[in-house]
Amino acid sequence: MIYRTLGATGVKVSALAYGGSSLGSAFRDIDEAEGIRSVHVALDHGINLIDTAPYYGATKAETVLGKALKTVARDRYILATKVARYGPTIADFDFSAARVTRSVDESLARIGVDYIDFIQVHDMEFGDLDQIVNETIPALRQLQTTGKVRFVGISCLPVRLYKAVMDRVAVDQIQSYCHYCLNDTALAEQLPYFKSKGVGIFNSAPLAMRLLSQEGPPAWHPAPATIVAKCAEAAALCKSRGADLGKLALQYSMAHPEIHTHIVGTASPARVLQNLADAAAPLDNELLADVLKILAPVHNLTWSSGRPENN
Repeated sequence: MIYRTLGATGVKVSALAYGGSSLGSAFRDIDEAEGIRSVHVALDHGINLIDTAPYYGATKAETVLGKALKTVARDRYILATKVARYGPTIADFDFSAARVTRSVDESLARIGVDYIDFIQVHDMEFGDLDQIVNETIPALRQLQTTGKVRFVGISCLPVRLYKAVMDRVAVDQIQSYCHYCLNDTALAEQLPYFKSKGVGIFNSAPLAMRLLSQEGPPAWHPAPATIVAKCAEAAALCKSRGADLGKLALQYSMAHPEIHTHIVGTASPARVLQNLADAAAPLDNELLADVLKILAPVHNLTWSSGRPENN
């Protein structure tokens, strides 16, 4: 396992991280015992970062994770979770100081820990950036002084928002999703800026929430049909060559030395082991070139998320 230091935090994380969304049945109904085993398998094989959120499965992911970690020493893992998003609609967001403060206490209780390493503002494109800068992040910084959280981060889909917020207030870490993968590398344009700020970088969904997989994306996936079709074409090419698009996608993302960690969600112990094996296998550069050629017409195409003014 490769470990990288998260910016100026000094925290060393595994290049492959465990994503907790699957514990909340984001992609399929899970067997809880299997999900718990998947956490243990990940930790036993060198993965040390676990990322989750209250939103995943309406607190189910954090609850199951708490059961998994009950028998695990706290110094064996780095824990990241989120605040401000609690459901699928605009009404389910609350960026107020009072709510995010209470949310941290709720997450601590569900997971059964005394502190969270990285607390992140979840999907900040759904909020008012002035409130996030002037109220949300300061509230999380206040929690930092109590020892309940170690570092404060932000997450969103539109990559331009990171600079919009970080030009106004300091954060320790960012989490981007679906923007450093085979079909979209928009995050790379921000890397010099992030480096100048000393922030840790979490790249989530290197398989673009299963767009870049042989089985294809779930029905709820927000990608436009043009992107879905090109990814399906890439999957068909991989299949014709006895290869796997998901494996190629993971290898491609993890090859970038300036992105500290890559979060992949799964509640399957077998899939955890497969991801580890895929990450360690040599990259097929000829296949990669052909897949990138297929995806070139949709490169960096994305979808809207959040308030219109934040896109």
